[in-house]
Amino acid sequence: MSPEEITYLTVLLISIPIGFLFKKGGLRTKKFGGAAAGLLLVLATCHIHALHSLVTILGTWLIISLSPRSCHYLTLGWTFSYLLFFRTVAFFRFPDPTPYTNAIQLLLTLKMVSLANEVQEFTQAKKQEVASFTKSSVIGMIPKMPGLVEILCYSYCYVGLMTGPFYRYGTHYDWLNQPDSSAIPSWQPLLSRSKMIPIFGVAFLVVSHFFPLDYVRSDAFYERGLPFRLFYMMPIFFVFRMRFYVAWLCAECACIAAAFGAYPVAAKSRSGGGPTVEYEPLSRPADGEVSSITYDYETIKNIDPHGTDFCVKVKDGMRYWNMTVQWWLAQYIYKSAPVRSYVMRSAWTMLISAYWHGIHPGYYLSFLTIPLCLAAEGAMESGLLKRLSPAGRLFGDWVQWFLKMRAYDYMCMGFVLLTFEDTVRYWSAIFYCIHVGAVAFFLLGKLLEGQRDRGGSPKGKDGAVQNPLRQE
Repeated sequence: MSPEEITYLTVLLISIPIGFLFKKGGLRTKKFGGAAAGLLLVLATCHIHALHSLVTILGTWLIISLSPRSCHYLTLGWTFSYLLFFRTVAFFRFPDPTPYTNAIQLLLTLKMVSLANEVQEFTQAKKQEVASFTKSSVIGMIPKMPGLVEILCYSYCYVGLMTGPFYRYGTHYDWLNQPDSSAIPSWQPLLSRSKMIPIFGVAFLVVSHFFPLDYVRSDAFYERGLPFRLFYMMPIFFVFRMRFYVAWLCAECACIAAAFGAYPVAAKSRSGGGPTVEYEPLSRPADGEVSSITYDYETIKNIDPHGTDFCVKVKDGMRYWNMTVQWWLAQYIYKSAPVRSYVMRSAWTMLISAYWHGIHPGYYLSFLTIPLCLAAEGAMESGLLKRLSPAGRLFGDWVQWFLKMRAYDYMCMGFVLLTFEDTVRYWSAIFYCIHVGAVAFFLLGKLLEGQRDRGGSPKGKDGAVQNPLRQE
């Protein structure tokens, strides 16, 4: 483990017992104590570079104050422009930020954009109420405009400060105003969520020891045969997954300990977004009564290891990984993409995601391979997979799962190697197999679809070509 990884793990583990203390506290303890703990962490790990987060927060507050009705895109432009300056500070003869500063700045950017959107929706809803004399839906709506103090407390709250999960201002507000946190279970959900952490941790240590990433950068690696070079990307992606499984599960446990992000099951909460339907407001049970409400922590769920490893499709793999950030991308980037097709929207979203992660070429090479895989996946689904018999589809799903994992192995290499030279050197050493394969499957799927259409295969009511052999 690197010194940075040890620091992250230490912070996460300390956050769990601290969470139980904050769970017992009142509104002011959570609000100011949580922000004080977070600010102390920022100062301890970022030093003078903590000014980056402060400037981002103050700039967002100024935009919200001056233009609350149109602050969302202004804040998106402000925070993403500042990210460019943040990544290029050395060009302006400023000292390079610490790795911890980068992690905090990434999550803060998401928070500020989401906050601006919540403020804009609140402002528009209030305007509509005045014009129509009707009360707006409260689902996902913040109850009032936040001031500078509230924004600072939300931004510097220790929960998820360095590793996520991302959460909206409304989620933070609901945590502060829980009427009776003691009625919300923590121990059982925490134990359930943490039981796999030791296994993932041991797997990370063992496999990373035998398959170091630096070996890929050496000349000796490229003297090995093609089968070995192809195989090596599998343990690299395995180590990558195990590292984030441990980090994100520990981060979720820190939230659970503090009852952060807990909502009634009836709220049907989504990762990152929170409740999606109206639900019975939380209330303090009478003396002697036990709350009958069942809670979940879906709002702060950031990873589904089983779904990530065993889902069949590339597009589903993205949904189970870094789930709160995926919600943010879908809500604020994908839905407002300047193009309409699914593949091009995905390409736009992946481009923004790569920029958010950093300016290393490896990010862009990896993320922009995903749309090609999605196009191939869609073509094969239309041209072949959906026409198979149940037994054939089962076999096809296993093949697709295998190819999905190899695609992510391949793309992970660009994500961890970072530089253009190292990424292209590795990909060329395995003959760009995923790029070539994706193009081949895309063309094959389109060819099969065209042949089926020309052959006059029966169509259903929706115009889709139906396979007469497939049972419904």
